[in-house]
Amino acid sequence: MKIAIVNGPNLGILGRRQPQIYGNRSWDDIFQRLQQRFPRCTLVYFQSNHEGQVIDYLESLEEQGIEALIINPGAWTHQSYAIRDALAALSMPIVEVHISNIYAREDFRAHSLTAPVVTAQLSGFGTEGYRLAVAYLCEEQL
Repeated sequence: MKIAIVNGPNLGILGRRQPQIYGNRSWDDIFQRLQQRFPRCTLVYFQSNHEGQVIDYLESLEEQGIEALIINPGAWTHQSYAIRDALAALSMPIVEVHISNIYAREDFRAHSLTAPVVTAQLSGFGTEGYRLAVAYLCEEQL
């Protein structure tokens, strides 16, 4: 199975960004461990702080032969109807991941525009949420 992992704004600096919330592991470390743990699945990765670039990438997934998506939309979870609509247009399993528990933080974070259009959501498992998402898609969907 070919799985795309997409991270939204401010997630390019994992390991340095508010480590008390997001941990101290870099994305390179997280991604390398995922690739080692799930050799039967092909994982590709994309991150951008620019909403239009993420939408363009999401629209290209099926052309790339991507079969499933893991997305951490970051702040766009709570404010982007455009990201929500791009996800709704996909015909593949989608797991939304949030490193922190978005429901236990500021009030505005408790509302997810994207949750209604994804297959599943993981929130509050730290960076282990990515591993859980890959395990679900890679092992359950094969």
